[in-house]
Amino acid sequence: MRAVLIKDGKGPIENLYLGTAEKPVLGEGQVLVKIAAFGLNRLDLLQREGLYPPPPGTSDILGVEFAGTVDELGPGATRWSVGDEVFGLAGGGAYAEYIASDQGLLIKKPVHLSWVEAASIPENYVTAYQALVKYGEVKKDDHVLVHAGASGVGIAAIQIARATGATSVTATASTREKLDWLLSIPSGATHAVNYRTENFAAEVKKTTNGKGVNVVIDFVGRTHWEKNIDSLGIDGRMTILALLSGNEVPSFNLSPILYKRLKIQGSTLRSRSLEYQTELISSNLDSSAGFQAVVNKITGAEGNGAIRTYIHKVYPWTEIQEAHREMAEDKNSGKIIITIS
Repeated sequence: MRAVLIKDGKGPIENLYLGTAEKPVLGEGQVLVKIAAFGLNRLDLLQREGLYPPPPGTSDILGVEFAGTVDELGPGATRWSVGDEVFGLAGGGAYAEYIASDQGLLIKKPVHLSWVEAASIPENYVTAYQALVKYGEVKKDDHVLVHAGASGVGIAAIQIARATGATSVTATASTREKLDWLLSIPSGATHAVNYRTENFAAEVKKTTNGKGVNVVIDFVGRTHWEKNIDSLGIDGRMTILALLSGNEVPSFNLSPILYKRLKIQGSTLRSRSLEYQTELISSNLDSSAGFQAVVNKITGAEGNGAIRTYIHKVYPWTEIQEAHREMAEDKNSGKIIITIS
């Protein structure tokens, strides 16, 4: 099969090329999916550079989310039929014509979503759901602070918070253009802060009449740590998804964590067990609860869903280097998607 590969196994953007790889052999409970489109994520850039190895036992090929058609069923795979249109998560292997996916990591593609829209959902929306709902315990009337608001996960988290009934959702980003866009979209941020020129802790205190926010979703780490702690109100919850500014805080006062009864949760998704990911995605599959309730609300940007998926740009996989460069230069507001032709 054809796949996007990396010359020498790791390296700069220029090492990406379209080559050939072995077609996956199905194991117990696996499904072979013919991929129509896949999503680009920042962890792909890290893996390409040799900084984020795939979990043991997964494909060395890049890519953790995809949309496509069930092409073949492995032994014990009973949830799907050949021809079903699906989208899903993977530990790796999505930058290819075919992927072997565990049947529990697939979700039925709603008919109103295109392949591009479906491919934009798995990593962003499952990550946001885990961070905001499972760990952040967001609920109606909460105040929420979402960093990296214009990222795929940020946009998903903002909308899930609004759909849950949050009173305010403050987003941070680095440019006025991104902030204006986040304020303009349906179910977007209610407030926006440029973290480079404004103190977001002071701003959320104004928004919450001095009480602080109930939930923080952070991707930044070191540079945001003290202001995040300051931003949180009594019994506040923070989920840390990444450490983009660094992983060491030289010194800080533990007292606010104790006296405000704060709950701080680190979270990764890719390294979690198959059982955990399956439960997160598939629980309450036939009801209006759990992650399926989020999927049921998603439409494309031009739809009327309470939650919408926003596509920054679509590239054919022959332009994979250009797609990686777009993300590396932090140009995207919304999802970058690659189509296979």
